[in-house]
Amino acid sequence: MSRTLITTCLIAAVGLALFVSAPTRGESADPAASRISGLYEILLNTMQRGRQLGLKGRYEKLAPVLSKTYDLASMARMAVGPSWNGLSAQQQLEIVNAFTRMTVATYASRYDDFSGERFEISQTVDQPNGDKIVKTRIIQTNGKTVALNYLMRRSGAEWKIMDVYLDGVISELASRRSEFGAILKSGGADALVNLLMRQGDKLLAGRS
Repeated sequence: MSRTLITTCLIAAVGLALFVSAPTRGESADPAASRISGLYEILLNTMQRGRQLGLKGRYEKLAPVLSKTYDLASMARMAVGPSWNGLSAQQQLEIVNAFTRMTVATYASRYDDFSGERFEISQTVDQPNGDKIVKTRIIQTNGKTVALNYLMRRSGAEWKIMDVYLDGVISELASRRSEFGAILKSGGADALVNLLMRQGDKLLAGRS
């Protein structure tokens, strides 16, 4: 992409490898925290089998999990911002599909090894509008910790990720909104779709 993506930073940090720790007392009963815990159990298994699965196998394993855990359609819409309503239904669909493919390809390319770092859910915080923030941290083998927080929103009967905050404060969606807005302004929806598709192609070819 034209600038460093927050998602790449997030996954690079998490992709060091994770050990999924049990949530703190009371967190295991929270459905939003349980959704994050379940995601990382799948990611851990994928990483442990990363070389066996290969890039294509990791993509196929993670695609349905990420689509269920993230509200990728809403994230794409929010990243585009006010311009979304001015796009045709076909353009909106193409952006969502390209965004989804690129996101899954990024995870598949990063989660390829396991070396013993730990992932912990520390707290779930209810928000005034009904959302939840699931606070987590990655504990690296050198003792350094990385805060990784998830904004969760109810979608029907399920909780899904709507945003991710690196170091607890750096919003992925805010970064993407700035980037996507510039691309749309200069080249329109086709330019954004083409860029996301090229990024996905690069990742699926094994080039980070």
